[in-house]
Amino acid sequence: MIIAYLIPTFPMPSQTFIRRELAALEARGWTIHRFAMRRFGGGPADPADQVEQDRTHYILDAGARGLTSTLVIEMLRRPRCFLTALRMAVGMGLRSEKGLVRNLIYLAEACFLRRRLAECGARHLHAHFGTNSASIAMLCRVLGGPPFSVTFHGPEEFDAPRALSLRQKVRHAAFVAAISHFTRSQLLRWSEYRDWSKIHVIYAGVNPMYLRHGPAPIPDAPRIVNIGRIVEQKGQAILIHAVARLLERGIDVELVIASDGPMRGEIERLIDQLGLRDHIRLTGYLDDLGIFDEILAARAMVLPSFAEGLPSVLLEALALGRPVITTSIAAHSELIEPNVNGWLIPAGY
Repeated sequence: MIIAYLIPTFPMPSQTFIRRELAALEARGWTIHRFAMRRFGGGPADPADQVEQDRTHYILDAGARGLTSTLVIEMLRRPRCFLTALRMAVGMGLRSEKGLVRNLIYLAEACFLRRRLAECGARHLHAHFGTNSASIAMLCRVLGGPPFSVTFHGPEEFDAPRALSLRQKVRHAAFVAAISHFTRSQLLRWSEYRDWSKIHVIYAGVNPMYLRHGPAPIPDAPRIVNIGRIVEQKGQAILIHAVARLLERGIDVELVIASDGPMRGEIERLIDQLGLRDHIRLTGYLDDLGIFDEILAARAMVLPSFAEGLPSVLLEALALGRPVITTSIAAHSELIEPNVNGWLIPAGY
């Protein structure tokens, strides 16, 4: 079977689960064409990401001229479908925080994608994330493209469900995957009852490397690890202050933040301000093996997030027998049983 995947930005260090998903489907004999709007600005952090980047078709590489010409061709050759899609794009634009112009750009991208899908013979399109990729997939379908499905992750989709037209996306999708029961509950909340049966829980897979290795003895070193983009919603600033408080109480601790992100500069300044350079290490983005080694070398995984979908790093930590300390939000309680495999704490505590 020939299918296509659509992802907003691909590949990214936080999307190794998508890479594994693609590999698993291809191992079953499926042919998969990869499409994304843009490349990740930081460049591939893993050799496998470079391979994925080389195999991915980037829609915005067509440029304004290429997208506009394709839009005009679709308008002239398929006027009825185009007008329906145009009305849909305008409606989404009037509801969206992104505005009308951005959604008209999505229409142009959908025109470009429909033609490419027809050329490669894709019979189905799967979009990851219920944001712009799902908008383009839905418009592509209305233009005459193949049936589509969407994997919803959260939390972004649920910050503005009406502005993102979640009800409409679920209505038009052939089926919807939710990465947790919490995610499914939010989709049920924002979709029509008649569409509930098409929403299914499909957890993200775990890297086979973790499953083959299995639980390992916990090291003696007082080291904890945090893995997640360095942004406000991941709560690393609270974690820095927690390390300072532990040291003030005479409790030795080492924190490894195995990631990168737009807030890194502020986190580094906070570390210097509190005099914690000897106790906190920032690694930047790591490849799969680097993440594996950091989890294995830690006593526990700590994730103080304010909002999440269901982070793959929690699954990976548990696969290696590492307890998880995380916030009692979203789907975390679906994985963490307090005092058994970890602890749940109030967000922002």
